[in-house]
Amino acid sequence: MPSEPVRLLFVCLGNICRSPTAEGVMRSLVVAEGMDGQVELDSAGTGAWHVGSAPDRRATAAASLQGVALAGQARQVVPEDFERFDLIIAMDAANLRDLQAIAPTQEGREKVRLLREFDPASSGERDLDVPDPYYGGEDGFGTVFELVRAACEGLLEEIRGERLS
Repeated sequence: MPSEPVRLLFVCLGNICRSPTAEGVMRSLVVAEGMDGQVELDSAGTGAWHVGSAPDRRATAAASLQGVALAGQARQVVPEDFERFDLIIAMDAANLRDLQAIAPTQEGREKVRLLREFDPASSGERDLDVPDPYYGGEDGFGTVFELVRAACEGLLEEIRGERLS
């Protein structure tokens, strides 16, 4: 395990559904493993529409059913995030492209990865997006939770193995 905490930023479009879900799931996994001092977590959005808002009530309900709490207020990604975080984790290909476009340096662009890259069951899949459930029905939030949990479990394994680079 690294001596310095690993700093992770989860990013979606508005920072009220997918990225707070990923932050909450990862936080619960980190705490359950006794690693809470070794991993720092945050989430943000590429857009500013929901800045200051709490996580979506449907995302909160889906997470709560699984014993995971979602907290925080939506914020937008800022250029300093590319210096502050070791890994910036996008929920879909559009978020990935947006993040790479706003990264101030090549080193910053290299920190951006898709969340589902860390899910071993996704290996070889062409579509690694975590679908945006915002305009869909309640069941979409449960599906997102399951995709996020599988990927966060894989991410935690990588952190344990110090294989982030």
